[in-house]
Amino acid sequence: MLNGDFYDSRDKELLKMYHKARALIKAYNELDSELLEQRERMLSDLLEFKGKDIWIEAPFFCDYGENISIGDNTFVNTNCMFLDNNKIVIGKNGLIAPYVQIYTASHPVRASERIVEQNHKARYRTFTKPVTIGDNVWIGGNSIICPGVTIGNNVTIGAGSVVTKSIPDNVLAYGSPCEIKRNLAE
Repeated sequence: MLNGDFYDSRDKELLKMYHKARALIKAYNELDSELLEQRERMLSDLLEFKGKDIWIEAPFFCDYGENISIGDNTFVNTNCMFLDNNKIVIGKNGLIAPYVQIYTASHPVRASERIVEQNHKARYRTFTKPVTIGDNVWIGGNSIICPGVTIGNNVTIGAGSVVTKSIPDNVLAYGSPCEIKRNLAE
């Protein structure tokens, strides 16, 4: 899966990881926001790497958790969905607005390549590409980051953007599809 090869999302090992993450996410999302030490422990158990002073608002959703790394001082707002079927790396000092979705999983475009019949049941061919988000990045609300995208350092992505291609350092970008609108280099 992490190599980008086709994989079976119903594999026993993956389902074990998925169910572990679901239990942690459910507990995290239902936890009183004042119980900071318990929140920290749960995030440490869920994520591959958790920097200092990160904050993830509930509810938060992900597939496995253990493929997500978040740098120091990053804030993830409410109702974010990280499909971490591959690595999601978010740098330090990030601002991730409400309803941001980060996808690493994809499927072949042609139905004949996407759908495989096994024992009269449809199975879907799935592959993944990692997503990397640099330091000091602000991603506006309701944005979607697609598989394989890298967003550079010091970038602002406008609300409602669909990021289908990588974005270099020091720019403002927005739209659907997301396009560079202005250089922010100082």
